[in-house]
Amino acid sequence: MLNQPDQIAQLRERFIIELRATFTNREPRGLYAPIDYVLDLGGKRIRPVVALLAARMFGDDDLSKSMPVALAVEVFHNFTLLHDDIMDDSPIRRGQATVHEKWDVNTGILSGDLMLIQAYQHLCEVPNKSTLPALLFTFNRVAIGVCEGQQYDVDFEVRDDVTIDEYLKMIELKTAVLLGGALEMGALSAGASQDDADHLYAFGRLTGLAFQLQDDLLDTFGDSASTGKLQGNDIIRNKKTFLFLKAIELLGPEGREELNRLFSDSPADPTDKVVRVTELMASVGIPQEVARLRDAFQAEAYAHLEAAGGSAEVKVVLRALAEGLLQRIS
Repeated sequence: MLNQPDQIAQLRERFIIELRATFTNREPRGLYAPIDYVLDLGGKRIRPVVALLAARMFGDDDLSKSMPVALAVEVFHNFTLLHDDIMDDSPIRRGQATVHEKWDVNTGILSGDLMLIQAYQHLCEVPNKSTLPALLFTFNRVAIGVCEGQQYDVDFEVRDDVTIDEYLKMIELKTAVLLGGALEMGALSAGASQDDADHLYAFGRLTGLAFQLQDDLLDTFGDSASTGKLQGNDIIRNKKTFLFLKAIELLGPEGREELNRLFSDSPADPTDKVVRVTELMASVGIPQEVARLRDAFQAEAYAHLEAAGGSAEVKVVLRALAEGLLQRIS
């Protein structure tokens, strides 16, 4: 029997083969080529993999029932990234030029629109049509949540009164609900009960929250050589993550004033700013605060995973995948 990482890698490779089989030479190429390009840029493919695993928990051993769900989830996810890149005017995605940079903004908008339609098209190809109403209901709920999360993120950029609860709600909607939705839909496609699917949704949602907190933590306190990212990028961009909001809550008046002042400035050389902000955050135990909340979310996630029915063996793989996400770099 394959070990857990090998099983995950095998599922990922199987999915990539299925995804690339959807690429076409349809005309007009100006519409379809950008879709093939963005879908071929890579990524961890976590969402389709967990959808396939959730279905396998409930007997979809050959993945025929759940592959359309996995394709729908991945196409939708990349659609959101394509449009996010336009909104953020991001030039690079996964080390390559973004669609609106390689082509233009209008192409990015139109190709993204078609990707959303294609996601629904994939979903409608599930072989067990009796599951389709529940799948569409879940997909719509999740898609609306992702859009709401993106708008909250935009709104928070110009607000000085964002609360910790609001920030957690934003990352839940923007990041976590799609991971949960992938698990829920994978389970439903294989005939799982709504109760079991709900437990898997909660497992994914809470794991997504824990992952985003870990990502925020590593951005500030991680080692750039290990993470491959610029340390303190959120600080440089004056991004008010959980770390900033919790530090504002815990610092005294002088420290709070200094942190707010630092986050209102964008120096040409941000080195000193990053160092000082990191010192302020460390002085009130922000890494420990983040770790405490992250671990609480993940413990609750594992409780939901255990409460779900289905294959115990697949649960072990899902748990290993979640642990890999959270412990990838510390």
